[in-house]
Order: sequence, then structure tokens, then C-alpha cells
Amino acid sequence: MQFRKIINDPVYGFITIDDELIYKIISHPWYQRLRRIKQMALSHLVYPGAVHTRLHHSLGAYHLMRQAIYELKGKGIDITPEEEQAAKITILLHDVGHGPFSHALESVLIEDVHHEELSILIMKKMNEEFGGGLSMAIEIFTDKYPKKFLHQLVSGQLDVDRMDYLTRDSFFTGVSEGVISYSRILKMLTVYKGELMVEEKGIYSIEEFLISRRLMYWQVYLHKTVLCSEMMLVKIFQRARELAASGDPDVKPDSVLGALLFNELQGSVRDNLALFCQLDDTDVTAAVKIWGRHKDPILSLLCNAVLNRTLFKLKLQAEPIDPVEISKRKRAIKDLFPVSDNDLDYLVFTGEAENSLYDPKEERINIVFRDGTVKDISLVDNALIHQNLSLAVKKFYICYYKPE
Repeated sequence: MQFRKIINDPVYGFITIDDELIYKIISHPWYQRLRRIKQMALSHLVYPGAVHTRLHHSLGAYHLMRQAIYELKGKGIDITPEEEQAAKITILLHDVGHGPFSHALESVLIEDVHHEELSILIMKKMNEEFGGGLSMAIEIFTDKYPKKFLHQLVSGQLDVDRMDYLTRDSFFTGVSEGVISYSRILKMLTVYKGELMVEEKGIYSIEEFLISRRLMYWQVYLHKTVLCSEMMLVKIFQRARELAASGDPDVKPDSVLGALLFNELQGSVRDNLALFCQLDDTDVTAAVKIWGRHKDPILSLLCNAVLNRTLFKLKLQAEPIDPVEISKRKRAIKDLFPVSDNDLDYLVFTGEAENSLYDPKEERINIVFRDGTVKDISLVDNALIHQNLSLAVKKFYICYYKPE
């Protein structure tokens, strides 16, 4: 009897697992860790339903990969059973290197190591466990496999990763602007001269996809309250590090989180993958709860503000923040209670948020027409997504403590 398992997904219905190796990968503890990492970090402070996990997302992306390969094979594209399996494994594990609350904590908790690098390291370690069964998947993930379109399905401007997170995040937040015609997009995919492209009939669905992505970024991912809460979480970890460096014995949690945060590992994170793969959102939340009772007023204030959603104020604007306004905010805080100039930087801080609708300098979205001509989506006749719109939009923000 052929191997078959089904998983009931709230977005797509039943997701089929019909490969024993893939099922073993899903069952692996390092993959199951993704159950304990929220896909959207602290976005649930704005959209209470946004508590779905990275496991939800990776299974959804796997489902869309199955559909994409089915459509391409139906158009005569040569994809062997081994390549199909490898592409599914690649998309399943594309986010396995994410730590808790990334992208918010990625550069703070584990410095100088990007989550994609950790994903590759984890895949290589799992490849040893599974007797080389992930070798082709690793080639696809690192874009070293000859059939480039398989990598483009995993990582590109029109990959199944983005299709799922837009669809899924829209579903769980209730933000309808993120709804895309993913089924039609998948049916319009083709391969031309070895590259993933979109048939002419799919132009409008691609334009809808790109606009939905822009709207979701400013309305959800870069929402001012989400930005504020995530930057406050970063400040919490920076403060904890500063206190530990000054010799405070009460700030160090006796855990994997403490070993990572305070650089107490023997060797690098690369040498401690098993330890890293024990880390999830629970560790961070527990530390923040404990630090909420810490004697340091700055650390406890930040922690309790995030825990209880009594967040700082954040103002977004098109121009850089005037230094005069920064000084004004700092003076207002100093009038309320004594705090050093160094500590003021935890209570008033600035930053930038940036998003582009479509960047043709990256992996392009090419449209193949019936006569065989190929055009970038931004260059088609009467293009809605034209070159001017491809420019990144940058906003500046100031975040500051303001007692009620």
C-alpha cells in the first residue's frame, strides 16, 4: 500500500504527505520546534488571531509546491520523481533555521549568522542522519542545482514561500488586502529556457500579488505598533546584555537562551546546532516574564510594557526624525524621573522601515507571451507595476516612552 498521511490545514483544507522520507523529516524534533515559533512574532498584539506558527507556514508552502510541480509536469516540464521530492523537502525546511521572534531578534540573539545560513547547516546535519537523502534539496536551496526553476519556486519574487505567507497571514490577521489568487498564479506558471516564468494570461494575477504584498507590509508587517513592540523586544535583550556585562548576576537565565545571549557557548552557534534547535518562543517569553521583576527599572519597565501591551508611542513619517524632537522627548522623560543619558536611549530611539513593491534588480518576474517574447512584469504594455513603482518606500520613526 502506498504511504499516505493527511493534515487538516485551516487555509487549504487537507494537505497530503505521500512520501515516507518527507514524513520522517516532518517528525524530526528540529522540524517540530517550528510549532513553538510564531510566524508573525509580536503581530498578535495588533491582530489577535496572528498566532500561527512557522510549522503552519512551512506545511502550507509545501502544499503549494506540490501544486506547482503538478501544474508544471502537466505542461510537459521534465521533473523527475527525485527532483520533485527534493523540491518538496527544500520548501519544508526553508525556514528551519529561524530562531524565536525572528526577524525581530535575529541580529540580536545570534549575531553575524543569518537564519538562511542556519537552515543550510541544519539541512546538512539532517542529511547525515537520513543517509544523504537531502543532498539534492540542499543543492536546490543553495541554487547549485542545474534546473534553476526549482530554486526559483523556493526563493524568488514569485516563490511559493511568499504565496503562502501572504495567504496565511491574511487569513489569520483578517486583513483582506493580502488575499491573492494563488491557485490561478500556480496554473499560469511555466518554464521557458530553463527559467520560471508566467504565461501572458497571468499578468493581472501577478500584479494583484505584488500590490497585496505591498499593502500587507505597511498594514501588517510594518504596522507602527508591531514595529514598536518588536523594537522594544530588541531593547530588552540589549539591556540584559548590558547588565550582564556590568556584573549583574540576576539577569542571566540558566538556559540555552542565556548561553546564546551572553556568549557562553563552547564554540560558535554553528558548532552547537542541537542546542540552538532547543530554542523557541517559550524561552524568550519566560525570560521576559522573569526580567519583569528585575530590580533594574529600565529592564523591568520594558518587559512589563511588552507583556501587558502598555507599549511606547511610535510616530512614522516620510522625513528623518528631527534631532530637536529627539531631545525634546528625552527632556520630557528626564523631568518625570531621574535617568542617565545612556539609559535614555532605551526610552527614546529612532529607526527606519523600508519596503519596495517590486525590485527588478532582484530575481525578476518574467512574462512569456504567446509569440515567445519575454518581458519583465514592469515592462509589459500598460503595466500597473512599472519602473517608478519599483522604488523602495522608506519611512522613519521615533519610538518613546510616554506614561499614561
